[in-house]
Amino acid sequence: MNPADAQALAAGHRVILTHYDSYSTALLFPLWPNKSLLWPGALPEGSTPTAPSDATSAPEAEAIKQWAAGSLGLIADELVYMTDFEHAASTPQGPVRIHLLRFDTFEAPKAVFAAHDAPFKPLPQLRGCAMSELQLLREVFNLIIGGGSGRATG
Repeated sequence: MNPADAQALAAGHRVILTHYDSYSTALLFPLWPNKSLLWPGALPEGSTPTAPSDATSAPEAEAIKQWAAGSLGLIADELVYMTDFEHAASTPQGPVRIHLLRFDTFEAPKAVFAAHDAPFKPLPQLRGCAMSELQLLREVFNLIIGGGSGRATG
């Protein structure tokens, strides 16, 4: 992916990466050096959650997956784009789509993320992160563990 395309994606998209170990029931998320749970960065100050205007198309989902994999040194085939997770935010710079990529591997790729100074952490160890981001992780939990729709109800 060329740098201009990557920069355009970074302006209008954020990604939550997660690994779920069904054996131990551990749901893990990388905590980025800026203390954000979103890649490539936290939402700007003044952002508010909104409903996405439309569903993410298959080509856009694949572009998001390839962008994350290429930028972070991941294997794209080990990532699953979670189509049931559809979130967005209104920011001072414009709308931002929030996507969920789940690792489809036996173990989380901890070494790759250690190189980015982004250790994988379970939810209880993420206290202190931005409340808006923790709310998104609650929705991830509902989707993956609870088999829900990716939308918290309470």
